[in-house]
Amino acid sequence: MSVARFWRKQVHRYNLIGTYCKECGEYYYPPRNMCPTCRRDGELKSYQFKGTGEIVTYTIIHAAAEGFEHQTPYVLAIVKLDEGPRLTSQIVAEPEEMKIGMRVKPVFRKLGEGSDRGMIYYGTKFMPEYDMNV
Repeated sequence: MSVARFWRKQVHRYNLIGTYCKECGEYYYPPRNMCPTCRRDGELKSYQFKGTGEIVTYTIIHAAAEGFEHQTPYVLAIVKLDEGPRLTSQIVAEPEEMKIGMRVKPVFRKLGEGSDRGMIYYGTKFMPEYDMNV
């Protein structure tokens, strides 16, 4: 399998695909094979999240891990999606713009490089959802 094909098959990374339990109405990201609430009674189906949500909490990274030094300072936040699940993601914005409760939307961005050969991988980050009516 080619490298490009391998990454295209990472559906949940590129499209925010999770699962929804038809029994209890809970949403999960990343996808689950079994509902932790309903157990065997739950019927899970694939669900594509809108991706919009709000920042629950955040931190500003000044001393980054190896390979990310050129990005500092950057914002890492816990985002609560409108459907309920929370996930950790980088926020594409200036650190001084950040506020808890800020509305965000998904953007497709470079996440990093995975090898000495320079394989680049991409995924979802978030950015502020600015009110266009202001």
